[in-house]
Amino acid sequence: MDGSIAPAGFPCPPIGHNHVFLGAGHEQSERRTWWVIALCGAMMVLEIVGGLAFGSIALVADGLHMSTHAGALLLAALAYTCARKYAHDGRFTFGTGKLGDLAGFTSAIVLAMIALLIGYEAVTRLFAPVPIHFAEAIPIAALGLAVNVASVWLLNGGGHHHHGHGHGHDDDHAGDHTAHDEEHRITTPEGVLTLSVFEDGVPPVFRLRPQLGQLVTAGVTVETVRPDGTHQLYSMQDRGGWLESFEAIPEPHQFTAHVQVGSGEYQVSFEEHDHGHDGHGAAHRDNNMRAAVIHVVADAAVSVLVIVGLLLARAFGWLWMDPLAGIIGACVIASWSYGLARDTGAILLDMVPDQRVAGGVRQVVEAEGDRLADLHLWRLGPGHLGAIVSVATRTATRGPEHYHRLLARFSTLSHVTVEVRHAD
Repeated sequence: MDGSIAPAGFPCPPIGHNHVFLGAGHEQSERRTWWVIALCGAMMVLEIVGGLAFGSIALVADGLHMSTHAGALLLAALAYTCARKYAHDGRFTFGTGKLGDLAGFTSAIVLAMIALLIGYEAVTRLFAPVPIHFAEAIPIAALGLAVNVASVWLLNGGGHHHHGHGHGHDDDHAGDHTAHDEEHRITTPEGVLTLSVFEDGVPPVFRLRPQLGQLVTAGVTVETVRPDGTHQLYSMQDRGGWLESFEAIPEPHQFTAHVQVGSGEYQVSFEEHDHGHDGHGAAHRDNNMRAAVIHVVADAAVSVLVIVGLLLARAFGWLWMDPLAGIIGACVIASWSYGLARDTGAILLDMVPDQRVAGGVRQVVEAEGDRLADLHLWRLGPGHLGAIVSVATRTATRGPEHYHRLLARFSTLSHVTVEVRHAD
């Protein structure tokens, strides 16, 4: 975290800092991509040479098809290499972390073109069937599937890493978070209660739910004691089935909660979590690797559909199954292409990458009575966010360094500029 704008008389953090905002495991991802390129390139040469030697146009066609994916992977590998090579180049104001997103957006366009070509060819063959050489086509599709499975395995680091493939369920959740930080069971004479911090689309609040027994609604309070000794009392309101605190809970969510229920007091401890940003959220996602994986997964999916279509066509004479498989494959690829283009385009246009972080910054700044006058939040690279924070305060002794300390709890904020305006 670095960068400040301070009024006269206030010190700023050190001016010198780097702008290297590459994702974790950048060099490993780069090496894996080059390995897959070598595998696909060898397969491409083998198919083209073999097809020309044995007079198989199907083998040559599959080799040329493999070349399109090798080209897309080459784009991803070059993006990794250039991002690393120019990471310290001062001409890049905020580093080279977005090169992967630029490559991912380009790959999304290439995927869309591939989907259109497959769909066009499939529709053409649906209305004008052509003879199918099953003895050659099925083994070629099986061999292509094996190469694609090996490529996915390599790109995922031998099965140790997982990347989103453009499906809606892992693209839209701004960090793939759960609705609460933690849940604690509290056993009372009236029954078993569950205390949690709820923050799904709302400011964080306490929720107290009955698991067993009746919900007590009168005389229930929650008091937090933070490591610095700060106390805060929260009154609870009945929400019809659970109790919810009137007051929002400021970050960080690390404190001891003293829960008063009737005449009994119960103590539970909450630990701060990074809200699910474990490498799979939008702020951490490596869209360059995601694009590479989508290319080989798309090819593998098409290979599976083609094999099924060819087997059914040979067994039952359903020649229409082969183009139908192509149409389904084109639709799947188009869907992945759209998801990838949407996410990478949002990053390239500097849309807010994580609403939870934006909301957390506002809560932290305004928890002490200040006002967040302006906030700009954008992604610098996988796992790195930049922020420009403008604060209006009536406390003359608060300078940028004070707000830098407050915002240091957000691990994804890698480059922060703070402007402080002192109001009357």
